[in-house]
Amino acid sequence: MRATENRFRRAAAATAAGTLLLVAGCQTIADAGQTIEPADLVNELAARLDGARALTYSAEYQLVGGASASIVQAQTPQRTAYVYPGGKLIVTDETTTECDTDDSPPVCTLTSGPSPSAQPDPELFTDANAGGLVTPPVVITLLNATALDPAAVVSQNDTTIAGRHATCVQVSQVQGAAASQFDVCVTTEGALGSFTGVVDGQTVEFAISRYSDTADETAFTLPHGARSVDRRPGPA
Repeated sequence: MRATENRFRRAAAATAAGTLLLVAGCQTIADAGQTIEPADLVNELAARLDGARALTYSAEYQLVGGASASIVQAQTPQRTAYVYPGGKLIVTDETTTECDTDDSPPVCTLTSGPSPSAQPDPELFTDANAGGLVTPPVVITLLNATALDPAAVVSQNDTTIAGRHATCVQVSQVQGAAASQFDVCVTTEGALGSFTGVVDGQTVEFAISRYSDTADETAFTLPHGARSVDRRPGPA
């Protein structure tokens, strides 16, 4: 495990030309002479993550301890699959499917999906958090809370993760959020590159290990032998 943790720390520390320190409530001058507000920085990353919903991609993540997870997204129709130790979550505009893969056979519960084009409720990802994967909707919520907190402290650096350029922020002293301190990297495309922090009491640390501009369609299928429980409302 120590070797795996060291790889995460080396990836997070691999920065391009220096680190820019930003303290919430203050302005900092970037190397190019541009004034940057911390709230603008975290808002930009939140917007990048949100805008990535229009992308088609498959991202694999290495979790601490050797486990893996993935996020797969496709369009027409728009759908996203989150696969993590102990579960799978498939979200479309019509249906949300939560699978407990620790059960034998796996049990998948179907409920109504989020409103069209809306981000799913972060509460939907409680099991994913516990499984070691903090999802983009949860990270967006954390970044929004950071932008609104004048006492939050934010520092920023650029890095490369799995061959993809990423912008990273290190956040601390955030009040009223699921995590008061966390580090997150977002790739130029808008994919979640890495995350380290304690979310709802669960220590989470992962980094992207492979990225593709295509969607792995098998991510949208139910686990083999799964039993389905349909809790969607019937016709009116």
